[in-house]
Amino acid sequence: MRARTLTLLLVALLLAGGTALLARAWLNAQQQATAEAAPVALPPPVKSVLVANGPIQRGQILKPADLAWQPWPEGGIDKSYILLGTRTPESLAGAVARNPLASGEPVTDEKVVAPGSRGFLAAVLQPGMRAVSVPVTATSGISGFVFPGDRVDILITHSIPSFGDTAAGGKGNPFEHKAVQTVLRDIRVIGIDQRLEGKTGEALIAHTATLEVTSKQSEIIALASEMGKLSLSLRSLAYHESEKPIADQTMSPDSRGGDMEASFTLDSEVSPLLPKPLTGKETPQTGLVTILRGGGKAGDSSGPQPAPRGS
Repeated sequence: MRARTLTLLLVALLLAGGTALLARAWLNAQQQATAEAAPVALPPPVKSVLVANGPIQRGQILKPADLAWQPWPEGGIDKSYILLGTRTPESLAGAVARNPLASGEPVTDEKVVAPGSRGFLAAVLQPGMRAVSVPVTATSGISGFVFPGDRVDILITHSIPSFGDTAAGGKGNPFEHKAVQTVLRDIRVIGIDQRLEGKTGEALIAHTATLEVTSKQSEIIALASEMGKLSLSLRSLAYHESEKPIADQTMSPDSRGGDMEASFTLDSEVSPLLPKPLTGKETPQTGLVTILRGGGKAGDSSGPQPAPRGS
């Protein structure tokens, strides 16, 4: 009797354990099926806004490389932000920043001045600077490859008088020499003709170039334009160490507020067939005074002198 009872009890326990395992497996399968059938919660869509690709200074002429797209939380998007798909960075090329922009700061229409808008030229100018226009040609304007934002040197070609060949004692007929000199260096171009923006790769044969200069430099340009022909010399974007201001007696100003070693070229340096003009170290003998003393004579170039007594 005892053995039969134990057997029945053992069978009951086994059946109960098997039933529990089957129920547990069934419940797990049902939960897994429910989880697979439930829709997956997708993250909210992320939009991209147009931001500054790096620090932008006030008055800086924008280029497509200065702007970039950056993902932005939808809850923090202002209505003035420029969203991806509505415009392109190229659409703001040539615009000018009203105020400085930090890297990653969203760019809006209120923070930039579009070309042709009222106040555009005033926004381009740095504090204390002036805008002055100079006439250029296809040759002097580098065949239209000077664009707003470039930096140039200003050269003047003019005539200088001389009196014959200095090697021949300064005698002869008057000869008009030609010389070219760099009068201003590292000047920023802010406009070409009436256009204040430039499309990438498009050459524009301009008639005038608008430059950003100081008050003193504007006076130099105004006078130089009356003295001779002005030309533009395009500079590299890199500021070379060899062009730092140096101490010298003869200087020409640059836009950084320093002085540069003066640079000029005479026509006799281009063609050795031309006579050399007189320099400051050479004195012409056209004003030579001959003084007679007895049977001899002597030259004095210091100017008229009273005749000696008894001559």
